[in-house]
Amino acid sequence: MIKPKKSFFQKLLQNWRFVSKWFLDTPQRSLSIAYEAALKIRDIEDKHFNGRKISSESTKYTANVLSYWQGELEKKLKIINFRLAEFQRSRSLLTVYDQTFLDKLKFIDEVTAKYAVDKEFPSRRLSVNSEVNSESDYPDINKMKVKPVSVKTGLFPGSITRSLQKVVKELSPRAEEKAVKEFRIASKRTRIALKFLATLIIVPFITYLTLKTLLIHPIINRVRTDIAVDAFLNTHIEEKVLNEFKFYQREQRFENLILQAPLLSPEEIQQKQKERAIQIAEEFHQQNNSAISNVFADLMSLIVFALIIATSKREIAILQLFLDDTVYGLSDSAKAFLVILLTDMFVGFHSPHGWEVLLEGIAQHLGIPPARNVIFLFIGTFPVILDTIFKYWIFRYLSRISPSALATFKEMNEQ
Repeated sequence: MIKPKKSFFQKLLQNWRFVSKWFLDTPQRSLSIAYEAALKIRDIEDKHFNGRKISSESTKYTANVLSYWQGELEKKLKIINFRLAEFQRSRSLLTVYDQTFLDKLKFIDEVTAKYAVDKEFPSRRLSVNSEVNSESDYPDINKMKVKPVSVKTGLFPGSITRSLQKVVKELSPRAEEKAVKEFRIASKRTRIALKFLATLIIVPFITYLTLKTLLIHPIINRVRTDIAVDAFLNTHIEEKVLNEFKFYQREQRFENLILQAPLLSPEEIQQKQKERAIQIAEEFHQQNNSAISNVFADLMSLIVFALIIATSKREIAILQLFLDDTVYGLSDSAKAFLVILLTDMFVGFHSPHGWEVLLEGIAQHLGIPPARNVIFLFIGTFPVILDTIFKYWIFRYLSRISPSALATFKEMNEQ
């Protein structure tokens, strides 16, 4: 017996019910995944560490074996950290009352309390504790600060004092050990910062491509089937459609007059023009569908980006330290060069052309007709605000952080 085929609206309703159920089950699903990760951590402790903490202090295994178990621990802690953050955010939107939730949260706290403490959520004491800020090997990396260059007045020039301090430090018996430890901390901090920076770029981009290609665009194509309406959706699209059709008519006339194409009857010409008009309408219909898909895909990418930012406070702090260290490590001429490059690019003489191209590209990406008055109003106000911010930053901070860089900037800017 052949089953009756479901209509499109029935399929859409079925998909909506599936999505609603998936959303309503998010707290339980997230907590279950975190609970399973905590169970695996406890299982590793019981089987391989005699119920004790997974730590490099254990003398039972070699360095490579310990590195493997610490890697497994880090993976499970990351899963718990992300899933508990998802649980907390979904629970704030949904009312959930379940005694099993409290039991699972209590067990997760018991397992993870010996590794780290996270103050972001009161219901859980956990943060992703990687090898960088391990208490047994390294000091807390979150306490490390990059000291800005500043000039202090003293009895002797600061360079002499710093040179003497450097000599005393190098003659210390533990100088080599401290240098190696500082290098290891800096190396791990750099890897974490670059990995997090790549995550901020790659994950939202992959989310955008995947959702648009596999989910959003197919749904939009099924829902929006009226091709004729798209051709006259607004005056901007209508003008583009008519210009495209007029170009085809002139091209057809050119072929008949110059290229000695075979003469066609009025009926054949009208039929060809009709086919071309339908083809142009289909092209603009696909462009509009793509623009609508871009809106929803961009929104989902922004949500994913916000979730990464909200659940990665430690990585953000490490990335900030890495950027501060990189900027402060530049020479004065390099700092002045970057400041001039940024100011000229965003608020310089030729920057309005760049802003105009950028805004028109964004409007085309979202399927919005580029309003020239709005674009010119934006160009006339936003770069001015940026210029004021740049000048205030240069006056307020650059003069205090690196006076020599400010002098180099003024000299380069006057040339």
